[in-house]
Parts: sequence; structure tokens; C-alpha cells
Amino acid sequence: MSEPRTALRICPLCEATCGLTLTIEGTKLTGARGDRDDIFSQGFICPKGASFAEVDGDPDRLTGPLVRKDGVLQEATWTEAFDLVAARIQPMVAEHGPNSVGVVLGNPNVHTMAGALYPPVLLSLLRTRSLFTASTVDQMPKHVSSGLLFGDPFAIPVPDLDRTDHLLLLGANPLDSNGSLCTAPDFPGKLKALRRRGGTLVVVDPRRTRTAKLADRHVPIRPGTDALLLAALAQVLFEEKLTDPGVLEEYVDGLVEVREIVRDFTPEAVAAACDIPADEIRLLARGLAAAPTAAVYGRVGSSTVEFGTLANWLVDVLNILTGNLDRPGGALFPLSATVPSPRPAGPGKGFALGRWKSRVSGHPEAKGELPLSALAEEIDTAGEGRVRAVIAIAANPVLSAPDGLRLDRALSEHLDFMVSVDPYLNETSRHADVVLPPPPPSQSAHFDFAFNGFAVHNQARYSPAAVPLEDGRMDESEIHARLILAVSGMHGADPASVDDLVIERALTKAVAEPHSPLHGGDPEQLAAVLTGSTGPERRLDMMLRLGPYDLVLADLLAHPHGVDLGPLKPRLAQVLKTRSGKVELLPEPIAADLPRLRRTLDERPAALVLVGRRHLRSNNSWLHNIPSLNGGSNRCTLQVHPDDAARLGLTDGGDARIAAEGGELKVPVEVTDAVRAGVVSLPHGWGHDREGVRMGVAAATPGVNVNQLLDGSRLDPLSGTAVLNGFPVEVTPIS
Repeated sequence: MSEPRTALRICPLCEATCGLTLTIEGTKLTGARGDRDDIFSQGFICPKGASFAEVDGDPDRLTGPLVRKDGVLQEATWTEAFDLVAARIQPMVAEHGPNSVGVVLGNPNVHTMAGALYPPVLLSLLRTRSLFTASTVDQMPKHVSSGLLFGDPFAIPVPDLDRTDHLLLLGANPLDSNGSLCTAPDFPGKLKALRRRGGTLVVVDPRRTRTAKLADRHVPIRPGTDALLLAALAQVLFEEKLTDPGVLEEYVDGLVEVREIVRDFTPEAVAAACDIPADEIRLLARGLAAAPTAAVYGRVGSSTVEFGTLANWLVDVLNILTGNLDRPGGALFPLSATVPSPRPAGPGKGFALGRWKSRVSGHPEAKGELPLSALAEEIDTAGEGRVRAVIAIAANPVLSAPDGLRLDRALSEHLDFMVSVDPYLNETSRHADVVLPPPPPSQSAHFDFAFNGFAVHNQARYSPAAVPLEDGRMDESEIHARLILAVSGMHGADPASVDDLVIERALTKAVAEPHSPLHGGDPEQLAAVLTGSTGPERRLDMMLRLGPYDLVLADLLAHPHGVDLGPLKPRLAQVLKTRSGKVELLPEPIAADLPRLRRTLDERPAALVLVGRRHLRSNNSWLHNIPSLNGGSNRCTLQVHPDDAARLGLTDGGDARIAAEGGELKVPVEVTDAVRAGVVSLPHGWGHDREGVRMGVAAATPGVNVNQLLDGSRLDPLSGTAVLNGFPVEVTPIS
């Protein structure tokens, strides 16, 4: 046995992207601790990061490809697996068109280098419009609202946590989630630092979460009414002449129109629906306006609701009305090292919704995607244009999408062919004809292309693979490259040709753009100077050279704890890509949806509604097979307020039946005043009880799939996002 050694690795298990120091004996990981010298996380670590070695060495991870023979998944060679993919997908596209192949992308893609670099290439060569991702069960409302406001769905401002004086959080529990669309290692520590420096933390949440317990003020709102509350806050700011956009005013169109359109959403008008006294709503608005700097931040709880896009739009409206967008201490736009150098300020192409629609229900696309809720009907509904094959990459929609039973049947009975890139045989990949398992994360290099674009401090960090690739494994990037070649008619070509193609296209485009740092250069000569021992490293080097910081790959290799690129700075003019060149504060789709919100003021609230919840030791369905993370508070129970438990005849530890339009579940009850009356809470990502799943730890405590309560018909119409929170349920005891 060789002497123990250490290696650095960025944690891929949540959005915080903390730096880890791994302990390695031979090629086996034996431990993980926080990297105290990491320029971003400075040693912070959560239970997920501490379990990295256990995740990496999970014995249930697949070690080689599987191919279905005689109806049974069996071990096969990599050559057999990709030969079968090429033999099945290409003829299907030739006969039925590219839209007959559905591509499903899960959240883990943005946690790996390969998952960020290769799926866009796959989609561009396959040319399918049948794209479904986890965004429509999570964050699509933010992308849509940013696209409509700023012209770019990825222009997402984040709260300046280290400098703000006042933070208003809605539907967010960063003490458990570590943040979402806001990459901030030690989010809990940053909130505590805000309190220590005399700042104010306000949390709006129907549950008294760990974050709510830390707050100066906790507002237990009725679920699903976030947009009403935010509209009322805007109305108060206008009514009491508390708006102060400051320098933003020259960049904004539509202030007067917004004032008129929120006029009816007075605190008195929304108080009953939100179950918040009108006086308290006014105090919230005044506190926001009076703070020297402030930021409003809303996440999953305010996105996965009936008015998710309106709520996300109003978050930025409030930041603009108070002058806190694009200023230190407010909400700022990060500048990642791998985005192209910002173009000159001026009008852009803008953002469009509904460029095409889904075949069965006519759902409009958003950001090139169709609702994940529509995947099952696109497969099992006969007719021209039916999805006949699925390529699922790091996705488990049987658990993450509504009505998993229907999708389960559709994948089993109505699909002609399926490929799954996944390390496990889970609830979805068990249906595949070919399973292509990536290696454990320690055997892959890492750079956060996605999350650096949401980081609260500009920085760049790169982790080479901590241990060599095991015999018989295939590098994750090579798996993706070979998959691209197999489905695009280039099967058998050198996998490196995929990276060469991307580099050639990107450099040819860059040298023609006047604002590019490589303008006027020769693409072949520029490609020749790129460094890196792999295709992904060469692509990273190219993106750094095309970026805004004059960096190259060698800089990151020379600084293994990261390169500090400084605090976030105002840069709104660079961000705007709307046709007007300004923030379009009241875009037409938003204005058209507001009457639907106004009508809810006259509706009677449901007696009992459901919300999800997040656990510190979990991340959707990923980590339920890790023993050290599958205990403590990480349990699949139905939390019920004592008053509701008494009214419904429920007992702590007893069983209950919970039902909604999609079905019913039997679940153990947890009576607690951590959830407000009229609300029950059940976590997302459970339901590991299906035959053929090879996840022994998860199967021992399977829990129930909360999304089975939904039939897929409840969507936010602008973004196509599933309504996973705030929908009515019925709960009865089981004796």
C-alpha cells in the first residue's frame, strides 16, 4: 500500500461548490475535509461534502455499460453499447425526424465538466425540439423572468451577501440547501455575519425552517401567494413614495406602467389570501425601502408555484424600485471567467417565449425546453411526432416529475429505445436499453461552468482528477463524445473530433467579433496554442482566453486553491440584451398574466395545501443511497401542525393517507409546529421502492414519491414549471 496522500477537489454535491481536501490511500478515497486555503469556501464544509469519499466509493455504482438482451439488462463492452445506440437512433431519426428523440437532462449535469460541455453539442447536432430538463421542476421561472426583463435568461442577479444591510428571503432555506441560483459557500455563515454587523434578515416561508429561526422576522405566508405579497410590497412603495431607482432610472422602461398595474394589490386586498396582516406588509415594504442597501431573493418555494414567473419578476421589480439592483449591497450580476468578454452596451436580440409548442397539450417552449411534466404524454400518446426514443443524461424524472407512475409505464410500454447516462440503476435508468455509467467523481476533472455564473464572489477554480481512471472505466467526457458521434451519424470517429469541432466553431466566431480579445486572429493558429492534456482542458483554456479576465488554463493549474477575481461590480449595461437596450420592466407576457393573479383575490383558499422541504443531508434523489446521509432529520415524513393533527385525527408516528388529483400515498405523520396551520410538508426525491432498482440503502428506507400526488396539469403557464408547492390535498388517518 502506498503512503496516504491528499488531493484537492471542488465538491459537486450542491451549488455551494466548496473546496475539499481529499485523503487517498492508493486509489481509494478515505476521507474529505474542507480546504482552508480555498479562496472561495475557506474551509467550510457541510455533511454532504464530508461524505464525498462515501459517495465516490458507493458499491452500488455501476462499473461498466449495460445493454438490454432478451429483455434483461446485462453487462456489455463499451463497443457493444455504442454500436447499439448508433444502430437504433440514426434510423429512427431518418424515419420519424429528430423530434422523435427526446433528450432529458437532470440537475447533476451542471455539477460535472462533461455535463456542462457536451449536451449542448448533442442537441445542436441532433436538432431535436423534444428537450426536457429539471429546470421546469425548479428554476425555469427565474430564467423566463430574467429573459423578459434583461433579454438574457442567464442574466440572474444574486444578493450581495457580504455587503448587504437587509435581506428578504422568500421560499428559500439556505441553511439546509446551501443556496440555489446563488453560489455561496457557507451561506449560513454569511447570514450570521449579516446579523452581527447590524443588518436585518427577513424570511418569508410557511415553515419555520432553520433559516427562519435565524431571522429577525419570520413571516409564515400561505403557500403559493408569494406573488401577491410582492405585488403588495411594490404597491406600498409607490403609494408611500418610497421608490428610489436612482441611477437605474436611465436604464429602465415601464416604471409608470408597473405603478398602474400593481395599484389593486394593496396590503388590505392581499392580506386574507396571504394570511399576513396588512400592517405587517407595510412594515416589510418600509423596512426594505429604509435600508441603506437591500436585496430581495426568492427561490424554489416561490418558483414551483402557480405564479412562479410573476413572483420571480416581482423580486427584480422590488430590487429596481428600491435602487438595489446592480449596486454593491444589493443584487448584482456575477461575471464568470468562462463567459465571452462582454459586448458593448446596446440593443440586443431580446428573448422570446413559445417559439414552438408541445405536440399533445400545446405547452409553449421556454428557453428551448418543454415542460418535464409533458414527457409522459409525449411518449404514450399516439400520433405523428410521438417521442419514440429517450436519451436521459443524469436524470431521474420518474421521481422528479409529476405522475411518475404514468411516466414509468410510458418508458416501459410505449418507448422504442432508451439510453441512460447514469452511475446507478435508478427508478428511470432501469428502463433503458443502454446504460452508460460515468466513473466516480474523484476520477474526473472539475470546473464549475454553470455555478460561477451565480457566484456571490468572482473566482475561478479547477480540479484535475484526484485519482487515475480505473481499468474498464471510460472518462465521462469520452462517454458524452462517443454518444454524440453515435447519434449524429459519425459513429466510429475519434472522440477528440467532437472537441476539435467545438473549438474550430468557437474560434471562427470569436475572431470575427470586434469586441472579442481574439478579434482578427487566425483560428488554426489560435487552436494550436491551446494547452491541456484532454479535450475538455483545451476547451476550458479556450473559454478562459475568450473571457473577460485575461486568464489561461496554466493560471488555474498554478493556483490549485483558486484565483480570486474580486467582488461583484455593477455591470447592468453589459448585461442587457433586450431589443430596446433597456430593462423592460413590464414585458407583454407578464402584463398578460397579471389579471390571472388578480382573480385569486376573490377566491377562497384551500383548507389544506402541501409544500416540499429540503434536508441538509440530501439533494433531490441523488444521495439517498449513502448511509451517513440517510438518517437524522433526513426522513420522508408528512409534517403536520398540531392544530391540523387534532382536527384531522392524526397522531405523531401514525400513518396517514394523503390524496390529490394525481393519486394518493400512505405516509408516516410527524406532528410539529415547525409548519404553519393549514399546511403539510413532504420532502421531494423519495419513492425508491420499484423493482429493478439497484440502490440497496435507498430501498431499505424508500419513502414515497410526493410528485405522484400530481397529474402534471398544474403548471405555471409562462415557464411550464410544475406546481410542486401550494396545491390542495386531503389528509385522513389510517388506523
